[in-house]
Amino acid sequence: MNHTSRMTALLGELRRERNGAVADAMRLVGAPYGLNYGVSLPTLRRLARAEKPDYAFAKFLSLQDVRELRLAAYHIADPAGLTPGEFPFWASGIVNHELAEEAAFALLPRIGDFPALFRTWTAAGPWPLQYAALMAASRVVPPDSGWVDSAVEAVRRAAAAAETVPPDVAASEGGLVSAAPVAAVVAGTGPAASASPESGFSASATPSAACSVCTPAAALLVAQGAVALLAAVGSRNGESRQAVLRKAGSLGRLRAEDYVHEELAWRLEVQ
Repeated sequence: MNHTSRMTALLGELRRERNGAVADAMRLVGAPYGLNYGVSLPTLRRLARAEKPDYAFAKFLSLQDVRELRLAAYHIADPAGLTPGEFPFWASGIVNHELAEEAAFALLPRIGDFPALFRTWTAAGPWPLQYAALMAASRVVPPDSGWVDSAVEAVRRAAAAAETVPPDVAASEGGLVSAAPVAAVVAGTGPAASASPESGFSASATPSAACSVCTPAAALLVAQGAVALLAAVGSRNGESRQAVLRKAGSLGRLRAEDYVHEELAWRLEVQ
């Protein structure tokens, strides 16, 4: 069975689980897709995990402008295939917080060279990539204490960048700027729509830097990812807790920075 046939079969299963109300609600909060069946994440994960792991098929699915197929791709991809040379491809498809969260949940923590991905995406990546990398790092067991500095600096940059965003942009779509694939930002290249010639659902691959616009809402997501990682590191022992609080204490009082202070105050509270 070729990729198109497999995709068609999977789409048939997904359509049977559609929920139009969920799809409409997602559009209102700035998570648009070409097609969105509104399938719940638990159901989508169950259907995706029933598929045999197949890295090439997962890449094919990730190029489709269908919410459920793009999310399923993270579960179907064999982590062994996601080498550093593949980082730009997957980066190009993470263009909103839902995709970032599912990538962090299903795929990224399981890849062999996650430390390299973490360094790359947190250093200068658009906010969805930073969010994905930070959330994924929090799921690595055990998380590397060396990632604390990168997490704090990511928050510092995001908080400062959010202060420069014009009010009209900050208010649009809840402050979360949705964008086309961002491979041009990451590596100067991106998958062309012609990369999936078998499909009738090819996603637009027009490079865009819109995901690099870190609005206040986007900065808060970066902060949430950082808190997840910092809490995971800090909860290991008393020494780690103090090191995390000391580093996080260097943050200022901008909105995203305040979020980190407030969250860690109770997450790492001594019982």
